[in-house]
Amino acid sequence: MSAPVTVSITRTITPGHDDEMIAWMQAGSALAARFHGFLGSGWVRPAADSEEWHMLYRFADDESLATWEASEQRRWWRSAAEGLVGDARIERRTGIEGWFDAPATYDVKDLRPAAPAPPRWKQACVIFLVFFPLSLLVNWAGGHLLADVWLPARVLVSVLVMTPVMTYLALPWITRRMEWWLQGRPAPWRRS
Repeated sequence: MSAPVTVSITRTITPGHDDEMIAWMQAGSALAARFHGFLGSGWVRPAADSEEWHMLYRFADDESLATWEASEQRRWWRSAAEGLVGDARIERRTGIEGWFDAPATYDVKDLRPAAPAPPRWKQACVIFLVFFPLSLLVNWAGGHLLADVWLPARVLVSVLVMTPVMTYLALPWITRRMEWWLQGRPAPWRRS
């Protein structure tokens, strides 16, 4: 089974057709919601008069996304906006790539796309930097404090401790410190 998949699409519209765009997007969301695995959708504009719309939709896995994307309903929905809507950029995200997106400040008048996610091998290396020492510490402490506890219960306790620590403390902390490497820039101590 694959992880949930988020599709991000930047669309442009013909000026003066905001109401049609909103109705078209609502119709697409309503159609997609009828498909197994649909997890939600939304959109945002950088400014009220912008011709650029950023749309997101999410499915539970690759298979349910593929079913929606190959459907007759989606083809009909897409054809309903011919001449009104154009695709500028499409991006798919799975897993925990969001941890590695470069933080960005967006100006309402100048919405720039976020940097692409770093290669998975770099993501794995950065996760390892905090996961290994944390795992070592939790297993050492668990071995001393819970030595007589049944192995599955001991593992459950370690996962219950490690998951929030990794999610809320360790990964954000290491991502901020390794952002230069993840994004392929020179080390901070080497910048002039």
